[in-house]
Amino acid sequence: MGALLFALFYLCLGRTVIYQGHPNDPSSATTWYNGALFNTTFASLMPGDRFIIPNSTFYVMGGIKAAELRDIIIQIDGTIIFSEDMDSWPTDAQGNVFECFFFDRIVNVTFTSSGRGLLDGSGAVWWGIPGLGYIERGENRPRLLTIAHSKNILVEYLYLINSPYWTFWCYGVDGLEVRFSHIHAARDNYDGHDLLDLTAFNTDGFDVTGRNVWIHDCSVWNQDDCFCVKDGSENMLFERITASGLGLTIGSIGGSTVRNITFRNVYMPNTYKGIYVKFRAQGGEISDVLYENIVMDYPEQWPIWIGPAQQADSSNLCAAHPCSICWPTLPFAECNPAENGQFINITLRNVTINHPRGGAGVILGSDKYPMQNIIFDGVIVNHPPSWPWSPNYYTCKGVGTGISTGGSWPVPDCFHKEE
Repeated sequence: MGALLFALFYLCLGRTVIYQGHPNDPSSATTWYNGALFNTTFASLMPGDRFIIPNSTFYVMGGIKAAELRDIIIQIDGTIIFSEDMDSWPTDAQGNVFECFFFDRIVNVTFTSSGRGLLDGSGAVWWGIPGLGYIERGENRPRLLTIAHSKNILVEYLYLINSPYWTFWCYGVDGLEVRFSHIHAARDNYDGHDLLDLTAFNTDGFDVTGRNVWIHDCSVWNQDDCFCVKDGSENMLFERITASGLGLTIGSIGGSTVRNITFRNVYMPNTYKGIYVKFRAQGGEISDVLYENIVMDYPEQWPIWIGPAQQADSSNLCAAHPCSICWPTLPFAECNPAENGQFINITLRNVTINHPRGGAGVILGSDKYPMQNIIFDGVIVNHPPSWPWSPNYYTCKGVGTGISTGGSWPVPDCFHKEE
């Protein structure tokens, strides 16, 4: 009771702090000034304060850090555009770039806006020349908004665009709600994910790890995982969302357990992948997962993928780590299951896939740990193309117990059909 009264006392005494940066000036001197001012202002905040970024456009250098904020409201009413000067971007002693925004060990903090606060990562300069950018920079690019080892966080009414790397990365969290917020990353205005757009690589949407997470009434259009649960996570709900990119993702998981995850009431227009549950080579456990009430229109690659991560994480873009992104298009490409990956109690219910441009999906478990209790209940593919190489439309291996029910069609050939 004493601690509660102390917190309420500070909340009543809280100040309104207005950001005093220089607006509408993209010069190098101003971006450094504005970034440094963010750092000093965050360091000065006290419990109960409301920090307001006014409705103007501020050009900012990255490397903005805040730690141990408590009982704070951060209100972004304007636009924050991060510098395009990659060569001057601050780094650590090993040359690793700092994040755009990084918040560490914060408690009871709200990120909000009176309208729609905008964070722009100026990602195109970091993505580089299509096809060459990854080879040049790899993954040494800043995330737009990172929150680490924190508790009871609310994010609302924000718009995050063109992140150089992952857009929103919240890890080690206990208690996170994200609502009415949106992410966009694309090279052009094409209403899909062509090869040009996909070179805006690693632009993950909402990436989270921890527990007790609720993300709802949000949207993502990007070129990598849209809503993504990562290692060591439990008790997460994603609902009333729109996603187009590499999907509703659990993974890539490596050597940890993820459990009790639900995605429901989702619309996926022109997405690249749809439902995407994946392990890195070392495997782990993914259990008690529900995908429910999901509609996909014109998915471009795999509407359903449960198996190894299909990725490129080296300069050899077709290497299998563990599954090549060139598989099955190129005959020499390999797709290997994660031998120690355990899929247990995975349910897909009321999933409608309209006009898929490729196969219905890939279900690929290991011989060592075949998938257990994988249920397709009302998983319907409408208007499929002609796939003469796969009469049952799924690649399906390494399943110990797979059940198809509720009129699901087509039925994966390694599943048991129940009426």
